[in-house]
Formats: sequence, structure tokens, C-alpha cells
Amino acid sequence: MKILEILKNKKLFFFQIFLTLYIAINLVGGDRGLVSYFEKKNYEEKLSSKHLQLSKEIEEIEHKNKLLADKIDIDYIDTLYRSKLKFGTKDEVLIKLK
Repeated sequence: MKILEILKNKKLFFFQIFLTLYIAINLVGGDRGLVSYFEKKNYEEKLSSKHLQLSKEIEEIEHKNKLLADKIDIDYIDTLYRSKLKFGTKDEVLIKLK
């Protein structure tokens, strides 16, 4: 019986303890806590690095496309068919590296 009287008298104190614990737990964990924040930050960094990598690949492909589109670059075409078709002249020696 004394426990019930103590609880009735100290309602505000227990409510404050509960509220403080609730806020502390949600600050650290949960969907919007510190742990989630750092996970999302790492994910954002990975995505930004992948974005840079893909941007470089797109620029490289656009450059190759320009070499083939408007003005024909004979040196680039020569490099392409030598590498893709393993083609060479009679006096050249081809060495396959792999």
C-alpha cells in the first residue's frame, strides 16, 4: 500500500523519467536517430562517388562517339579495329596478352 501512495505522490517525477528515457532512446536509435543518420551519410557518400565514376564513363563514351560521328578520325578507327579484330599488317608481330 505504501508503494501505491509513493507512486501517486511522485507521478510527475516518474513521468519525467519516462519522458527522458523515451527521448534518449529515440535520439540514439530509431529511424531518425544518430545511428540512422550515420548510415544514411555513408550511403550518400557511396552514391556521390558512384555518380562521379558514372559521369566520367559518360564523358569518355561521348568523346569516343564524337571521334566516330562528325569527322572520321582515322587513328582512332585504326586503334579500334586492331584491338577488336586483332588485325595487323604483314610485317607486324601480334602478341596476345591475357
